[in-house]
Amino acid sequence: MKNSTDKQGVNDKSLNALIKKAVADNWDRMALSDLGGTNYQFCDVAIWIAKLHILFDSAGLRRGDKVAICGKNSSNWAVTFLACLTRGIVAVPILHEFKPDTVHHLINHSEAKLLFVDASIWENLDERLLPNLIGAIYISEFGMPFSRSEALTEARNNINERFGKLYPYAFTRENIDYYEDQPQDTAVINYTSGSTGMSKGVELPFLSLWSNIRFALDNLEFLKPGTNVVNMLPLAHMYGMVIEMLNPFVHGCHCFFLTKLPSPKIILKAFADVKPALIITVPLIMEKIIRNKVFPLLDKPLMKVLLKVPYMDDYLLAKVKENLMQAFGGNLKELIIGGAPLNADVERFLYRIGFPITVGYGMTECGPLISYSPHETSKPNTVGKVVDRMEVRIDSPDPANIPGNILVRGDNVMKGYLKNPKATKEVFPDDSGWMNTGDLGTIDEDGFISIKGRSKTMILGPSGQNIYPEEIEQKLNNLPYVNESLIIERNGALEALVYPDFDAAQTQSLTMEDLEKIMAQNLVALNNEVPAYSKVKAIKIMEEEFEKTPKRSIKRYLYQ
Repeated sequence: MKNSTDKQGVNDKSLNALIKKAVADNWDRMALSDLGGTNYQFCDVAIWIAKLHILFDSAGLRRGDKVAICGKNSSNWAVTFLACLTRGIVAVPILHEFKPDTVHHLINHSEAKLLFVDASIWENLDERLLPNLIGAIYISEFGMPFSRSEALTEARNNINERFGKLYPYAFTRENIDYYEDQPQDTAVINYTSGSTGMSKGVELPFLSLWSNIRFALDNLEFLKPGTNVVNMLPLAHMYGMVIEMLNPFVHGCHCFFLTKLPSPKIILKAFADVKPALIITVPLIMEKIIRNKVFPLLDKPLMKVLLKVPYMDDYLLAKVKENLMQAFGGNLKELIIGGAPLNADVERFLYRIGFPITVGYGMTECGPLISYSPHETSKPNTVGKVVDRMEVRIDSPDPANIPGNILVRGDNVMKGYLKNPKATKEVFPDDSGWMNTGDLGTIDEDGFISIKGRSKTMILGPSGQNIYPEEIEQKLNNLPYVNESLIIERNGALEALVYPDFDAAQTQSLTMEDLEKIMAQNLVALNNEVPAYSKVKAIKIMEEEFEKTPKRSIKRYLYQ
């Protein structure tokens, strides 16, 4: 059964119809740029999509076959992904930070027939361990280091000639020919980044991606054709792929990709150059900018006094906001935080100055959106309201006050885990369609959701109390010289692993002995803030940063 069509002639539940319309409507506008490198107009993207379709056909790929993409963020990564969607080929994004044996496993597990890859990653792979692979193609310039198909090799060597024969006069909007996707066709197999264990292949249908994009089109109306966006999150993660790249692309925006590791210095320069209207990031980056650039100014003795003077405090905070807005490029309409809770001190400060920030909630299995509210209506310590075409239920006798498993149902939800019926059954225990997110939370009378932690990380207290380590970590992260923390259970007691703010300590010429004394004071302060059953026995200083997933979540299972 085919999808219906709306009044504008756009298939009303087709992702590819939205992509086609965006390309045609914005033909001569800039679409994708690598900061300091490649630049594509929408017409260039359309041409390269058509060329990649030729390569797919020459390799014998059919609709439903898989193509793996493993590389750093770039315009060509985005073009490759769009080419897969628009041909009905299943894209398999693989995080470029995965080790070679994991990359081998995921290519084989997904049964990918082609691999688009960075040259530096391909150097460490062994084609003999990839028996189903027809060929490998470099993402950077679409060169081909490996092929098991003469037809594919010939097509790549003569791609411009092939393209010229197909389109002898010119490639125009009228030549766009994209696969008419059906809602339950698989669009993407995305492997989870594994903060609590091994990666699982999330099978997402076109309906999930369309529903996410439709929500963004309907609710992020400040995004206009030609608007600039800086892309910082990994494209191989659903948050970066769908909300930070595909969403602005379909809006007709201009996406700029960071080609270097996103340190605060590099990010702030990108903001100054690009002047983005939308910024999507994880808490860690935002926290570093605020704690390193803003809080030290507010902690100066004179500022502390002036901030207590009526009217003067409003004036000074307005100046701080103005300077912060300029640091983010001066054109910011909204900054969306996702992936983890925002530091409470940072969040309170940003709300106090009226900064256009909001915190959303999602997961790979929902492609990724579950909840969001625009900054004008957002509430501190919440992650917004459930998005369109989705339902949320808290499995609790008192959902507003007693945390329970967050269950979701709707168009955004995945089909299941690839070749893993056991894991699929764990999150879909019956035929009702409700999926257990594995997160614990509450929902207030206005429909705002608050996340309390992961059900897998919840610790049972000595008298059966539910202890949520994330809540303790939030309090600990607000204490002096704590950069990040992790609460674990050891020998029946709670212990805190802390990675200190070594940069701030070095600025103040603090020794390790000084830090240990400060952490002892922090332990007393922390235990004064938590219930008796959540008291922490000891703080252990970590000298190296916690190992993280690409979305900057701590790999908790490594430290249990």
